[in-house]
Amino acid sequence: MVSPAVGGLHGEKAGGPAVDFSYVGIDAILEQMRRKAMKQGFELNIMVVGQSGLGKSTLMNTLFKSKVSRKSVLATAQEKIPKTIEIKSISHDIEEKGVRMKLTVIDTPGFGDQINNENCWQPIMKFINDQYEAYLQEEININRKKRIPDSRVHCCIYFIPPTGHCLRPLDVEFMRRLSKVVNIVPVIAKADTLTLEERDFFKKKIREELRANGIDVYPQKEFDEDAEDRMINEKIREMIPFAVVGSDQEYQVNGRRLLGRKTKWGTIEGTTLSLSFLQFQSLTHMQNIKDITSSIHYEMYRVRRLNENNTVMAHANGIPEHHLAAHEM
Repeated sequence: MVSPAVGGLHGEKAGGPAVDFSYVGIDAILEQMRRKAMKQGFELNIMVVGQSGLGKSTLMNTLFKSKVSRKSVLATAQEKIPKTIEIKSISHDIEEKGVRMKLTVIDTPGFGDQINNENCWQPIMKFINDQYEAYLQEEININRKKRIPDSRVHCCIYFIPPTGHCLRPLDVEFMRRLSKVVNIVPVIAKADTLTLEERDFFKKKIREELRANGIDVYPQKEFDEDAEDRMINEKIREMIPFAVVGSDQEYQVNGRRLLGRKTKWGTIEGTTLSLSFLQFQSLTHMQNIKDITSSIHYEMYRVRRLNENNTVMAHANGIPEHHLAAHEM
């Protein structure tokens, strides 16, 4: 009986380097995914909603350190307040450290600017559902595209006026209805107009009203996947609504340039009133809101629409509705 050569059990040649057959290479998958994502780039669609003059465009420019949202230049007094809500989209390609992102900012001029704001949320709801419908139609095509263009609204940043008192009925109604179809992120606009005490009281009051009205804003508790997620998201929930300040002006402070607002007491850096908003700004949360949009909000829309189609087809074929219901169960 011939005994195996030294090292033969490990598949190595005599004198050659040792080969670890226990290594599978699973860790390489992350690098492959990273390279693929870097090659494809990212898409993010953010809707901003709030009354005129709350700094929506300025905040978006501050967040992404770029002119991603244009301020409208209005010529006459009649044009300053649109008679109906207009929905305008503007897309930009942003690159940072080799990562490319197509950012689309969807503005809603005219929201909340009328004397009678009844049902002013309806055009926005329709727009969001129209994007789901467009994606669904692409998805169910027999010869569908390898990469379906994604115009779905991933996040809606809702701007609350810095009254310091409580939410308006319009704020409650909008967030209550829209939170069922899109990720809502409430922010207190121009928060530097409030004292620290007023800001803390206002934030606490808004959190109470959100709970009382059953309004589930991002990050939703049911989407905490593990203890680490829960810990991170709980810190963010404690800061909701985010208190934000936007600025297009750059200033030199302690040797570094920053976007901020200069006052006689000093310079307020844009968005720094709520550090958790900077966490939300990170790519981790950008991807998270996209995942929730796809797996929860869009999925609910898709199921409802396909059920509607099945019902219509069943009626056309003369199948009783109770038979259809039994089949779905």
